[in-house]
Amino acid sequence: MHPSAVGYDFSGLAARYAAYRPRYPRAVVDALADACAAHGVVWDAGCGSGQLSVALRARFAEVIATDPSSAQIAAAEACAGVTYRTGDAEDSGLDADSVDCVVAAQAAHWFDWPRFCAEAHRVARPGAVMAAIGYGRVDADGAVGELLRGYERDVAPWWPKERRHVDDGYAQLTWPWPELALAMPARLVERWTLDETFGYVTTWSATARYREARGDGRLEQLHELLGEAWAGADRREIRWPLVSRACRR
Repeated sequence: MHPSAVGYDFSGLAARYAAYRPRYPRAVVDALADACAAHGVVWDAGCGSGQLSVALRARFAEVIATDPSSAQIAAAEACAGVTYRTGDAEDSGLDADSVDCVVAAQAAHWFDWPRFCAEAHRVARPGAVMAAIGYGRVDADGAVGELLRGYERDVAPWWPKERRHVDDGYAQLTWPWPELALAMPARLVERWTLDETFGYVTTWSATARYREARGDGRLEQLHELLGEAWAGADRREIRWPLVSRACRR
């Protein structure tokens, strides 16, 4: 399903996604790969601009990364062994029984979940690992964290309804097969500059929808206040709780 079908199209933010979304650490890739019996092909469904796709290459021979947005695919980071394709998570175009792992990173809440499960079952080899990974609300220490949390409260009514799946840790996106516990890290952590942190906020669908409804005033205020709170620190720790739901085919 294309994101626009559920109320939001990320194509216009593709360049910002590529620049300002957090990357997944090696520990996430290792948790997936260690659970897999084979490490040939992994399908990254709803890959966006490839935040996880490139990292997966460290443990898998081939990464097939798909996203319904051609703009996101065009902005994705090129990497040997990673093939980007425009395609829906519910209709990937992949061959049956062709992949050793299926993963959706910060994307599963946009899918038609029953149809995606059926497609994942079709393309996954017996014994393959299938996982939905997501990260929750951004946080930081001190005044910076207070400002980010305050801004998020203000724009919360503008999140698309699918965002609830992220907030409840994908609790409602249950696999129709026995679940598999992965040794995932508890959170994502970045050491970001002020510009990177503010840039991330501008990638939110809630920010885009708020600006359309209310203008740029609140975002400009956030930028000014973050600048004051940064207080000369070049980089600060920015973090997100990490959730995963996995199963074995």
